[in-house]
Amino acid sequence: MNSVPDLFSYRKFWPHKFGSAPILPMSREEMDDLGWDSCDIIIVTGDAYVDHPSFGMAIVGRLLEAQGFRVGILAQPEWRNVDDFRSLGKPNLFFGISAGNMDSMVNHYTSDRRIRSDDAYTPDAQAGKRPDRAVIVYTQRAREAYKGVPVIIGGIEASLRRIAHYDYWSEKVRRSILPDSKADLLLFGNAERAIVEVAHRLAAGEKIGEITNIRGTGYMRRGIPHDCTVIDSTDVESPGQPHREADPYAMQTPCKQKDENRGAAQVIHFDHRPRGLKRENSVVRLPSYDQVLKDDVLYAHASRVFHLETNPGNARALVQQHGQRNLWLNPPPVPLTTREMDTVYELPYTRKPHPAYANARNPAWEMIRFSVSIMRGCFGGCTFCSITEHEGRIIQSRSEDSIIREVESIRDNTPGFSGNISDLGGPTANMYRLQCKDEKIEASCRRLSCVYPDICKNMGTSHKPLTQLYRRARKLPGIKRIFIASGLRYDLAVQDPEYVRELVTHHVGGYLKIAPEHTEEGPLSKMMKPGISSYDRFKEMFERFSREAGKEQYLIPYFISAHPGTTDMDMLNLALWLKKNDFRLDQVQAFLPTPLAIASAMYHTQRNPLKKVTRKSEQITVVSGIKRRKLHKAFLRYHDPENWPLLRDALKKMGRANLIGNGKRHLVPAWQPKGTGKGTQGSSRRPTKHANTKKRTLKPKHRQQQRRQR
Repeated sequence: MNSVPDLFSYRKFWPHKFGSAPILPMSREEMDDLGWDSCDIIIVTGDAYVDHPSFGMAIVGRLLEAQGFRVGILAQPEWRNVDDFRSLGKPNLFFGISAGNMDSMVNHYTSDRRIRSDDAYTPDAQAGKRPDRAVIVYTQRAREAYKGVPVIIGGIEASLRRIAHYDYWSEKVRRSILPDSKADLLLFGNAERAIVEVAHRLAAGEKIGEITNIRGTGYMRRGIPHDCTVIDSTDVESPGQPHREADPYAMQTPCKQKDENRGAAQVIHFDHRPRGLKRENSVVRLPSYDQVLKDDVLYAHASRVFHLETNPGNARALVQQHGQRNLWLNPPPVPLTTREMDTVYELPYTRKPHPAYANARNPAWEMIRFSVSIMRGCFGGCTFCSITEHEGRIIQSRSEDSIIREVESIRDNTPGFSGNISDLGGPTANMYRLQCKDEKIEASCRRLSCVYPDICKNMGTSHKPLTQLYRRARKLPGIKRIFIASGLRYDLAVQDPEYVRELVTHHVGGYLKIAPEHTEEGPLSKMMKPGISSYDRFKEMFERFSREAGKEQYLIPYFISAHPGTTDMDMLNLALWLKKNDFRLDQVQAFLPTPLAIASAMYHTQRNPLKKVTRKSEQITVVSGIKRRKLHKAFLRYHDPENWPLLRDALKKMGRANLIGNGKRHLVPAWQPKGTGKGTQGSSRRPTKHANTKKRTLKPKHRQQQRRQR
């Protein structure tokens, strides 16, 4: 990776003399109290403003403040007019737009496209405080409020929609969010480096249109620079010839357009590729928006090529034509160093919601107010997850001393703290300081996952730094318990039994979340998740160490229904596994195709981007209809009487009517309680002694085994 300046090496902008604000202002009155006549930067966010490092607007705002800039916050502004967008005045440098900690469509709608009744990121969980496609709407209003002010978009919504993508809610392929929003610049991934450099360059007088060489940024342009070599995406991996005669990859005319009178770019195709091309001067041309809109094979191919170009150590720039212009994406940002991470997380956050919210509840903040983020990134590469696309595969960890200082700060300064830290974690609970054993191998690696199909031999799996952190943190005076609430990667944990013992003995509050996601190889292979045998191995360790500690503790496994590659028989087998292991799931997760995820490409195209995509390559079973999605969800809740009529019909059609009955070997009973099973007529006779219809939270029913443990 190219060397980059330290995040805090820039000369501070002149307003640094004002010092740090007690909390970043949300009104002109607060600006007046701080002695500000204007804001240099205004951050617009779809979340309520919580000055806590688990919230994006707080990290970006405090980071820019540390660089000397005056930063104002427009949190959940009224978007139907421009009044709120003018409330802080005209920013001197730019508007920074984010939908918040979640994609606004995911925030608004369930996996069945039903409107959610609440919003955890809004005071009192009130729904409807942000628009659909918030980044686009906010950008439009900012443009209307102050014409000519640069607008920069970022956050997870912009990051996951940075190229042409399938949109589950409209059921179509949408353009990149950059041309749709008409923003000047898009920042993707963890954007600290990019936002700081952009701010300083704008403050130095550069025009926004001249800032085109920062990693982790995207912009629209006409033509390609003359000194850049364009590599056709078929050179990375050929999808085979299309059905129509025209070559969709040729792109000869657009590629040869002159850029600012500097000459024509060189277009390289597979048969004529010279040796020794420099990555820093190369750009991979993806199939255009029009092509992926019309051709599922090209969409799947583009998804695969995109994900092969995500390692900051070897990724090349990407270009994708949208109409008469090109979307240009520079390589991903260089991860933060441990020292930079420490400084970012130790900025002067109040760790509280803005006082303007008074006594209103903020559920998202209440969940994480006593938690500490210890790392970023995930090298698991689960195809349905957005973490890798947004935060990257390289783990970025804070130092142990920095984490301890934050725990002490929570203990000493946070009102309501009772001595319990709710989490030491991040995207996963146990990837802290895990990394490739060789930096050169890491920089050249193009694997989509470091742990699938097996853990890479070059990946370090020692949990000793994490175990040491746990031990040191729980010895702090005033700390009663430290819980681990982040999801555990159990296939990594079993590589270090001492860590599992430490976790189970001291840091489990009765339940531990893990995510096998499924039991069957078909869907697991499309998820890039380990087989159920890894779960069994961890379960044995968990139960053994719980017994040794004299504790009654349970695993809470999470499963996904309707994931691409899942058949009805797969879900039946999972339901039988749940029944065999006496699990009754209270809450279940149905697959939601989020933008940019590999699994979403599977869902849209019925192709498998985990392998080379051709017109004759593997096609995937997709669960798309509402009825089948409901059935797959019902299999996960086989114990719910409301699902029994649906399951009976399905079992009969599948030739498994032998699983209907009132014995232990049956999946669903033949009788139906009164008032259950809408639209059905069933017997109302009492259940047999084997049929337990009581709903309860997931918990094993091994009563005899539990008595022995006691």
